[in-house]
Order: sequence, then structure tokens, then C-alpha cells
Amino acid sequence: MKRVCDLLGDKGRQVWSLPPDATVYEAIDQMAQKGVGALLVMEGERLAGIVSERDYARKVILKGKASREIQVREIMSHPVIVIPPELTVEQTMALMTDKRVRHLPVVVGETVVGVISIGDVVRAIIDEKKVYIQQLTTFITGG
Repeated sequence: MKRVCDLLGDKGRQVWSLPPDATVYEAIDQMAQKGVGALLVMEGERLAGIVSERDYARKVILKGKASREIQVREIMSHPVIVIPPELTVEQTMALMTDKRVRHLPVVVGETVVGVISIGDVVRAIIDEKKVYIQQLTTFITGG
């Protein structure tokens, strides 16, 4: 059974972030450049929040606000739900489903060591099921 630390080992531990006083426009621009759907909001080494495309859509666009004028701190989600690297992929999927989040920072103590997305989790579960199906097929066919 795969754990979050295995996923980070596969995908890497790159964390994209910005400070709370960055503009929402800067956040959306960075998400587009990095090809991600969320960024961590960091005050130095401390995790202050997370800002996602969903936050932008619901708290800026639908409210008729200007993304170049609003700071990330005004729309970020906080407190942030975080997970330890020892959590299993299945536990992570259950948490993401229950809390309706698509991105989870992975922390050890107070230190962010990576970010897991729902896509990472789904991919890992599908890969695990493929292996299981292959093993069952081999067993059944006597191969």
C-alpha cells in the first residue's frame, strides 16, 4: 500500500508558494506558469494558507472584484488541512473527499515537505489497481 511519501518520491517535492501580500493576479499568473491549480501561502517558513483556482473563481470573479487590487491573504483558505508523509494513499483520498479539497500540503512538524493533489492520489490508486488486476489475471490463467 503506497503512502504519501512514496508519491512525493515519484513526483518530487517541489513546492510553489507566494507571500500573503502578493496580489491575486500574481497568484493566478504563477499558477498558469507552473501548471498547477493551487499555491501555498507562506510567511517565511510558516504555512499561512493555500490559494487555489477555486478560491479565485468564488471569491474574486463571482464577487466582481479586481485581481490586481486584492491580496492573496483576502481570499486564501486557512487554516490549512495538512497531512504527514506516512499517511496511506487511501487515507489521503478519504480525507480529500471528506473535506472537499484538491490539494494537501505534506508536513513534518512545522515544515512543508511537499504538496499532493487529487490527481496524484487518483493516479496512484489506478496504478495500484492495475498491478492488482495483473496479478489476479496471472493467477487465474496460471501464467
